[in-house]
Amino acid sequence: MSEGGKAPPEESGNAALLRLASLAPVADGAGPRPFRLPVDEVRRTARDSCGIAGTIASGAVRPGDSVCILPAGDSARVKAVIARGQERAVAEAGEAVTLLLEGGVDCGRADVLAAASDPPEMADQFEATIVWMAEEALHVGRGYTLELATQTVRASVRRPKYRIDPDTKEHLAAKTLRLDDMGVAEIQTDRPLVFEPFARDHTLGSFVLIDPETKARVAAGMLNFGLRRSRNLRWQPTDVTPRDRADLKQQTPCVLWFTGLSGAGKSTIANAVEKKLALLERHTFLLDGDNIRQGLNRDLGFTEADRIENIRRIGEVAKLMADAGLIVLTAFISPFRAERAMVRRLLADHEFVEIFVDTPLEVAESRDAKGLYSKARRGELENFTGIDSPYEAPENAEIVIDTVAMSAEEAADRIVRHILPPE
Repeated sequence: MSEGGKAPPEESGNAALLRLASLAPVADGAGPRPFRLPVDEVRRTARDSCGIAGTIASGAVRPGDSVCILPAGDSARVKAVIARGQERAVAEAGEAVTLLLEGGVDCGRADVLAAASDPPEMADQFEATIVWMAEEALHVGRGYTLELATQTVRASVRRPKYRIDPDTKEHLAAKTLRLDDMGVAEIQTDRPLVFEPFARDHTLGSFVLIDPETKARVAAGMLNFGLRRSRNLRWQPTDVTPRDRADLKQQTPCVLWFTGLSGAGKSTIANAVEKKLALLERHTFLLDGDNIRQGLNRDLGFTEADRIENIRRIGEVAKLMADAGLIVLTAFISPFRAERAMVRRLLADHEFVEIFVDTPLEVAESRDAKGLYSKARRGELENFTGIDSPYEAPENAEIVIDTVAMSAEEAADRIVRHILPPE
């Protein structure tokens, strides 16, 4: 045990997985399990061949076996099986091996080798049972890092379907999961995972969630099944590309993401920037927080979960507009670093420009044109950023605007010079 009597993250994670395993032991099945090997390393061997190294999760492998490489789906034949430095006629579950494959194969770490005749599933949406291990509760909709075997993806958790009472196993209503809670929720990942239901295979069915900011393990879980709707969706390619659309407009698209406290001046400065860009014949669109909440996001409130979903939707809309070749301006408080980072990851390199409208709380409060700070101080407005809900200032914004020292016009000029440097 660590100081303070708390288990270290690894011990907590193992204990969580044991709790999960007690709910869903591996089914015996009617016969031997098919071959599965999460790829841990791809290296050159003494024979100048490509060696695929990893630990066999299930089944067995022999020279001459046909395997598929997932998620790509390519096929190959096993040329040799090497374990502990020796060629083997067979290797089985639990053994660390290096497989030599015939012909040139494209394989990388985080791929999965599987029996070609019986491959595992792939999906990007799942129902999962989760044990929450962090002091800070689950943020519904927030992006976490999900690790499953050797695969690493970005994932978000939807509102739990229910929490499981540890004694009675009764299903209880829950809006989130807190320390030591176990519950069932849907998870969505940013790309398909190669997986097996936990009841069939603990290696390809168990995962951990990691906070991308602190790098701490916050949850362990098991995948119950993939959601069928995720298998029916495919990205439809188009002949006209984002580059074509940008060339038609003769500009470089980007997203100018204004963030700061309510009353900081985000909308005022963003509006001034758009006016200057219009005079320069640039194609723009301004997404303002109040305007969006009267249409697209009118169903969202101001709880932390709703704020996260608000920013997720705006990020997706901003990405579509950038793909259309536009210079997009967004004026939102967007109080959490994790959500701003999520939007940055949606966009291509250099397309996301974070602009921190840096205004002290007392200055923003003195400008209180809508009377919101006054209501929040009186307790009439809950979850108000800067009063009873936190604002996480950017740590590495591309542009920082000090509104005490700079006027809105001066700020707009600086931003325009940043995105349209002199030719």
